[in-house]
Amino acid sequence: MVSDKGSPMRAIWLVLGLFAASGCAALIYEITWYQLLQLAIGSTSVSLGVLLASFMGGLCLGSYLLPRFADEKLHPLRVYAAIELGIAACGLLVLWLLPLMDQVYFAGVQVGVPSLLLRGVLAALCLLPPTFLMGASLPAISRFVRSSPRAAALWGWLYAGNTLGAVAGALVAAFVLLRLFDVAVASYAAVAINLLVAVASLRLARTTPHAVAAPGNDNVVNLGRGSGEPLWPVTLTIALSGATALGAEVVWTRLLGMMFAATVYAFAIILAVFLAGMAAGSLIAALVLRWVRPRIALGICQILLAGAIAWAAIMIDKVLPFMPAITSLNGWDVAGGDFVRAAMAILPATLLWGASFPLAMAAAADASSDPARPVGRIYAANTLGGIAGALAASLIMIATIGTRDTERVMLLLAAGSGVILLLPRLREPLIGAGVAAVLAASVVLAWTLPDQPGLLVVYGPDLLGLGKDTHMLEVVEGRNSTVAIAKRDDGITEISVSGHVEASDQIADMRLQRMVGHLPALLHPHPVKVLGIGFGAGVSAGSFTRYPTIKSITVCEIEPVIPPTSSRYFARADNNVLHDPRTRIVYDDGRHFMMTTKETFDIIASDPLDVWVKGTASIYTREYFQKVREHLNPGGFFTLYVPLYQSDQAVIKSEIATFFSVFPNGTVWTNTQLGGQGYDMVLMGQVAPLKVDITAVEARLNNPDYSPVAVSLDQIGFDTAKEFYSTFAAQESDLRDWLKGAQLNTDRNLRLMYLAGWSYNADLADPLYQEILDLRQKPTNIFTGGHDDLVMLFGGMKLRAHDPGKARAAGTGE
Repeated sequence: MVSDKGSPMRAIWLVLGLFAASGCAALIYEITWYQLLQLAIGSTSVSLGVLLASFMGGLCLGSYLLPRFADEKLHPLRVYAAIELGIAACGLLVLWLLPLMDQVYFAGVQVGVPSLLLRGVLAALCLLPPTFLMGASLPAISRFVRSSPRAAALWGWLYAGNTLGAVAGALVAAFVLLRLFDVAVASYAAVAINLLVAVASLRLARTTPHAVAAPGNDNVVNLGRGSGEPLWPVTLTIALSGATALGAEVVWTRLLGMMFAATVYAFAIILAVFLAGMAAGSLIAALVLRWVRPRIALGICQILLAGAIAWAAIMIDKVLPFMPAITSLNGWDVAGGDFVRAAMAILPATLLWGASFPLAMAAAADASSDPARPVGRIYAANTLGGIAGALAASLIMIATIGTRDTERVMLLLAAGSGVILLLPRLREPLIGAGVAAVLAASVVLAWTLPDQPGLLVVYGPDLLGLGKDTHMLEVVEGRNSTVAIAKRDDGITEISVSGHVEASDQIADMRLQRMVGHLPALLHPHPVKVLGIGFGAGVSAGSFTRYPTIKSITVCEIEPVIPPTSSRYFARADNNVLHDPRTRIVYDDGRHFMMTTKETFDIIASDPLDVWVKGTASIYTREYFQKVREHLNPGGFFTLYVPLYQSDQAVIKSEIATFFSVFPNGTVWTNTQLGGQGYDMVLMGQVAPLKVDITAVEARLNNPDYSPVAVSLDQIGFDTAKEFYSTFAAQESDLRDWLKGAQLNTDRNLRLMYLAGWSYNADLADPLYQEILDLRQKPTNIFTGGHDDLVMLFGGMKLRAHDPGKARAAGTGE
């Protein structure tokens, strides 16, 4: 042995701390790389599946292959240090080289299978090398503890410490590094952690032996693989455990994400709760290993998981949606409340999944073997099962059989995997009767499992306050999101996507949706080819069907179930645009399409999900706007929907400042609620300075060929072009001083995603609206025309600024 200063337990505690730090760095990388790669290959379920397969595939390969290629005679801490150095190098390379790889991808991307293959190649080039090393770290460090049945407890401690570090990494990345800084700072922080761990490991290797023995009684008979016991049942069970864990995580993340407003913080919290439960479960199992038989305990864990999965389904359906929403303006209060609610639902299951890993390692332990082999085999099997479960749930099962039946499959798989290990002992009366009872109970639980509440899909965190006067018409689950159609008692029909109303036929929403299309189309002298980003209710795209010169309407929509679902209820409002012969639907996320298409357009109109929804900020970045500008034909226009509600000043300033940084000649147009209060707005950009001859535009609107356009505008309260364009709110020169210091939203920071998610509970729509109007100067540099027309136009603008109610009455004919 070594001196007391270098005692085995002291060394083990130090290694445990290093491994926890390594887990922290790994999750910082994971979140950062996912954010960077999604910007390139897209955010569809297929793209995310490719990312997941690449990330977890690397973990699987690393854990399985290291014991077979790394010499057992090398000091484990030196091998571990080399692995950490390699991860740090990969972290820098991904950060520095990914922009170049993105350009290669964008230049070579095609459609169909070639596109999918290219996405896979890009993800693999970026993720496989570092994740291979991450996967190799656990079997490498496990060699530090001499293989024995009781060593499995310490391996479990290492796994728990690493997972607990991952919890810290997930929270630090989302709430500190990426919220306050950017992906470069986050990556450098993770690299620094890797370097510190590598240096500390090398120093520790100088004062510790090649391996230490796990302290405790050598005569522990309950642990390890018994004589003649096959290993495959343990391997299969832990693989199925990984499949049920990741499959259920996909379902619960989707459901809880709707409940927590689908912000970037909500997803970080759900991931942190999941990992924290697994860390706690691993620690508990490691502590009790000496008193249990690992195979039996592992089987019991899987059987108990059936009840835990049912518990989560019941909590998500019957309890959590009906708890009072957290309305605090303090983001930390909201995060804490969401953490508690997520834990109430999924913590029991995560504890059992976490306990399964050290139990499986203990069941596979063999005193005569290289410790890295059983650890690597169990880790690889668990990870491989996780890949299968996650991909099956996200790409196939939810869209085909729904979330409830997906949970049923996971429940029955968990129970069945437990039976696999207990089969040899079914002849024992107590175990046989218990297994039979559990199987019967599992079938009953699966049969009675509740479905997701439809109103959760409609209103998300606002279900309790808004859902009582609403009736469900239809819920459709797609690969990327869940869509719901609901009708309120006041007759308003709404279409919601994953917990938030995306569009409706109430006048304020209809006005906004048509403004997105009519603002540019009525100004363009001869629009022919247009692109819409986001289908929603189809109203924005449908406004283009009213123009006689438009020959091509392309709509980019990420979720394939939205257009047919919404068209069953909004065909009249959207002029049946889905079935218009000029319409082409491209099922891709808007950013990926814009970055990869070679087409150009006369008008690009964007009406996406609200900005606080995780991922939406990627189509509000400066780089995205630059790409939009490149795809505009000469004289073309770009319009973008921006909500004023559930936003604060920092969010609005970031959106407008980022937009003006690419479209300095852009303008802001506002939409109000029925009472004239601020509601949302449209940003409109073009390359040249905007010039509007309002008399000529009025004449165009009065042309018989434009009568469908006039009818469409009349339906939302605008009788004339002068009334319509009196919604003008500001130009860049009006807001220049106001926007000083605004945080620009870029691909490197996605600042808007973090700002908007933090201010979700803000109620400042009307104050922000008035603040913008108070800064507006008379736009004589933009509008020209006949004297009387200009008097009416500027008069309408004045009414909106000083008496919104009168402006609304003038605009709606009341």
